[in-house]
Amino acid sequence: MDSLTPLSSLITESQDPPQEKLLTIPEYSQRQELHNELNSVAYELLAPPVQLSHLVLMSERHWVDQERKLIGELCVRYGIAPPNTHENDFSADFGEFRLRWERHTEYSTYTVYRAKPFVTPFEHPAIEYVPQEWLVRLPGELLVATHIALEDRSRPKRSLHELSILFASGTVIGSKVAGGAASVWSDNQIHHDNFGRILIHDENLRSRQVGRLVQRLLEIETYRMLAMLPLPVTREIIPQLARADQRLATLIADNVELTSIEDEQRLLDELTRLAAETERLSAQTSHRFNASRAYYDIVKLRITELREERIEGLQMLQEFMIQRLSSAMGTCELVHTKLETLSMRLGRASALLRTRVDLSMEAQIRDLLKSMDHRAHVQLRMQETVEGLSVVVLSYYLLGILGYGLKALQAAGHDINVELLTGIAIPIVVLSVFFVVSGLRHVIRKLHRDE
Repeated sequence: MDSLTPLSSLITESQDPPQEKLLTIPEYSQRQELHNELNSVAYELLAPPVQLSHLVLMSERHWVDQERKLIGELCVRYGIAPPNTHENDFSADFGEFRLRWERHTEYSTYTVYRAKPFVTPFEHPAIEYVPQEWLVRLPGELLVATHIALEDRSRPKRSLHELSILFASGTVIGSKVAGGAASVWSDNQIHHDNFGRILIHDENLRSRQVGRLVQRLLEIETYRMLAMLPLPVTREIIPQLARADQRLATLIADNVELTSIEDEQRLLDELTRLAAETERLSAQTSHRFNASRAYYDIVKLRITELREERIEGLQMLQEFMIQRLSSAMGTCELVHTKLETLSMRLGRASALLRTRVDLSMEAQIRDLLKSMDHRAHVQLRMQETVEGLSVVVLSYYLLGILGYGLKALQAAGHDINVELLTGIAIPIVVLSVFFVVSGLRHVIRKLHRDE
């Protein structure tokens, strides 16, 4: 069997004749897709010696069609069937190398395998055999680049001196993995060729263990970098949060000294602007923080699955990874928590100030209504005064009319005393006018109450 064999070639199809379905229950439309996803093989079957180069390129989802097109061009160049238009992963043997492409939510991975004997690891990595003019056309930005060399168990283990020459960084970490079935070394550095390096020595790995071990190491390299993505943004946000926190403390202190509703509204506007800025920062980073937390959990799970055992004198992979990664993740979590806390404090401060503004406005409305009531009371008194004067005026005019009538009768030959009759009529006319005006006012008030 070749040292690099696709799993599909190892699966023997069942020779049993097809049987009719036992159930006629309607099947969920995506059942087969979900089942295939659960049972998909995430690793290649490998046998040492083998070298591989792993690339992780950050790229937007809309680049997937261009990625498939480039894979198709490479397949045509080597006379291989290209991937289907809906596939998000593809693996094929191109002769000198084997290529595996996988499309994920926000990145794509390209892993090149070369199953040939080698003397010096990393001297001629697998990616050298891929057409360089094709590589430079890959869309996206490089996030992870790693060489892995898997040595056969027949070769003697390398000494620390040999390892220090291979990694050339002065810091070598390593451990036994898979229950002591292999040894892994690295230095977690980016070398002159822009790649990291991992060396594996097979001691007693079974065929399937090799592929799983390599896949776990690749996932650790990938997900630890993805988990670190929010760190630069986090460092930029820290001083902004400090300024926002200080500004909030100042605004809360000013809240105690406010004396007018205009000052309260101005302070509320400033709190609203500060809250909007904080929510903008939270919206920009919450997705990245949540994704980073998920990637960090995967890293810890994959490190646990390595089942490491210490090599005397070397720091274990778990110790190195968790020590460096946990510090960065702690910083991200701290900033995320501080953002949430600041947002809640701003919400409480805004709510308290809005309550104060509402109370001030209610007091102003109460004073306004009280003033309006006073003015209405004054107007009522004035109206009553005017009504009293109107009785006098109407009585005056009626008495004048009555006087003209009496004078007319006197001129007609009647013997009457105009002045005497006019004087006698004064109280009668005044009382009559008073009662008529009062009656009309009573009728109008009754109609107003009925409405």
